[in-house]
Order: sequence, then structure tokens, then C-alpha cells
Amino acid sequence: MTLFQAILCGIVYWLGEAQLPFVSLWVIQRPLVCGLLTGIILGDPVTGAVVGATINLVYLGFISAGGSMPADMTLAGVLGTAYAIVGGLDADTALAIAVPLGLLGTIIWYLRMTFDSVFVHMGDRWVAKGEFNKLYLSNLILPEAFSAVICVIPATLGAYFGASYIQTFIDMCAGKPLEIFQIIGGLMPALGIAITLQYIFKGEAKIFLFLGFIIATVSNMSLIEQGIVGLIVAVIYTQLSSNKAAAPAVAAASGGPAIAASQLDPSDPDYDPDED
Repeated sequence: MTLFQAILCGIVYWLGEAQLPFVSLWVIQRPLVCGLLTGIILGDPVTGAVVGATINLVYLGFISAGGSMPADMTLAGVLGTAYAIVGGLDADTALAIAVPLGLLGTIIWYLRMTFDSVFVHMGDRWVAKGEFNKLYLSNLILPEAFSAVICVIPATLGAYFGASYIQTFIDMCAGKPLEIFQIIGGLMPALGIAITLQYIFKGEAKIFLFLGFIIATVSNMSLIEQGIVGLIVAVIYTQLSSNKAAAPAVAAASGGPAIAASQLDPSDPDYDPDED
């Protein structure tokens, strides 16, 4: 790997973390996407997409709530893919190496969140002085410049120097240690799928999970055909749910259902035997 390629890998990592305007954080941040971009930089986009997709399976149930970051999947996608391509690793072995890197990447995230509070107070002082024209500095320029420093430099160094030593590492782990890495990497996607199922396997969604499983295992349809069937089922379910929810509202707006005359008390002044 050349130094220029390593710098480009660092920039990809920064774009996945920076939350720049007009750049979708939740697109580039995914290992499938940043892995593909890393593969393009290193001249092997197919391997980049395959390795990135494998790493992405671990993070299917990924969620960042309240500013917390359980793992840095962008760093795992970029460096894991870079090491796989440069070191000639298979996807499972690269995955076993990438996941610990993702845990280390949380240090960069928390460093950024902590230091960005300085820019918030800087903006507060400008607002107190009525200098609103300077807010773009505290809200965009300074935070993104700091993010570029703490993202590009570590990722570049990790890609450049780590890739040069990855083959030595693989040679040292040849045999049983490497097989253990492969087994661990093969089990990790199951963890990501299991976390995702925790969100799916609830309430009325359970039946659709079993329906999708039957369609996928029994039919000979391709993934695209299964996706179309799933889209059709989702549209039908949404329409039926909307109609079911709208029926009580319509009844309430029209005054409610009519009360049969037989249900009225004859002693009631409003009783009318001729009323239907």
C-alpha cells in the first residue's frame, strides 16, 4: 500500500464519521459502503465489497443512542478491508481482526464528542455578543477540522503501517491460531443477525419472519424476487392497517353506529317504535 492510498483510506474513514452536510453519515459509515470505497482505492473493489459486506453483518443491529458509540464500524470496515486486500486474507479472518479495531475506534468517537463541547461554548459566547455570523465556525468549520485531524491521521497510520506488517502477523499465526480466527470470524455474523432479530421478533412481526423464512427456504426465487414479494406483503399489510385504523375515526365523525329501536327503553321520551 502506498502512502497516498493510506491517506485516501483515512479520508474515507473521516467521511464516515464527520457528519458533513450533503454527506449521508448512515450510508458511508456502513462497512459495506466504506469497504467498497477502500477496495476501489486499493484496486480490488470486488474483494472490498465482499469483505465489507461480511463485516457489515456484525453491525446489522447497530444503534447509537444518546451519543454513545458501542463500536466504530467505519474503522472496522476501512482497516479490515485494507488488511484483507493487502494481506490476502479471507473474509472471515478479516472480520475477526476488524471487530477489535472497531472497539478501539470508539476512543476517537468519544474524544471528538468531548472536545466538541469547547466549540459549543464558543458559539454560546458569540451568541451572547450578538455575533451570529460567526456561528458557522463553531457549528461546522472547527468541529469538522478537528474531526479530520483525529480521524484521518490515525486511520492513515493504521492502514499504512498495519498493512505492511499484516503479512508477518499472518505468518506468525499460521496453523491453529489462524484457524481460530477464521472460526471466530465465521460466528460473528450470527451475532449481528441475532441482535437484529431482537427488533424484528416482536408482536405482529413474528408471523412475517416465519413467512419470509419459508419463502426463502422452500421457493427457488432469487433475492430480488423475494424482496419484491416482501414489498408487496408490506404494502398490503400497511393498507389493511390503515383501513382498520380509519374505520373507528369515520364512525366517530358520523356520530357513531345507529342504535336499534329494540335497544331503547320504551319509557324513554326519545323512544320511537317506527325508528329503524
